[in-house]
Amino acid sequence: MTTSTGKEFEIAREFEVDASPVEVWDALTTGTGGWLWPMRYEPREGGAAPFGGTVTRWDPPHRLTGRVEDPEGLPDGQVLNQLDHIIEPRDGGRRSWVRYVHSGVFTDDWANQYDGASKHTDFYLHTLRQYLTHFTGRPATFTTLEGPPAATAPDAFGGLGRHLGLPDDAREGARVRVDAPGGPLDAVVDFRTPHFIGLRTDSALYRFFGRNRFGAPVAISVHDFAPHADPKGTELAWRDWLDRLYA
Repeated sequence: MTTSTGKEFEIAREFEVDASPVEVWDALTTGTGGWLWPMRYEPREGGAAPFGGTVTRWDPPHRLTGRVEDPEGLPDGQVLNQLDHIIEPRDGGRRSWVRYVHSGVFTDDWANQYDGASKHTDFYLHTLRQYLTHFTGRPATFTTLEGPPAATAPDAFGGLGRHLGLPDDAREGARVRVDAPGGPLDAVVDFRTPHFIGLRTDSALYRFFGRNRFGAPVAISVHDFAPHADPKGTELAWRDWLDRLYA
């Protein structure tokens, strides 16, 4: 529906994962630093939700809904945002089925905003499944950063893949050695599209975002599960790596 203040959108996804409903619930409510970014829900209906929102459904471990109606807490070009999660047990509770629905109102370039949100949703939910499969329950040290203005160039993300040393034919499941700050990393390519790269090591998830496609700089997020991880050191090392790449 189109209104005087924008146009509604809905992005819905369903998937199964090798994790119990309680593990999925914990990932969504208290473990978000392991796959998205750190955020918390006040554990009750009517409680505080991320970005200045409100918990409108709190039914652990089955249903979680948060709604933001204050544009001050939302990115530019959005005036309403709702995240709804339904979790059902499978295989006697050893696995879970999850339905995720992101809805709201975009006010600017609707097609570009929708395309960006849809593609990011696929990457984020894939990272959630990676977390639940390989790192569930482990504390995460989260780091995120953007590249300099030159990282908005049309070919910026292709340059990042080459700088990592990723072969063009390295697809999901490939084992690779990549050039990272501090020395080579042995990793598995767990996600790869023209706009996103996901790498998994024994102790971390590395996420590379080709946001130049959507008018923003290329960005990196690191979910580090190693003991005594240093978020500031990680940020400085990857920032130097990006600055040299886009110098």
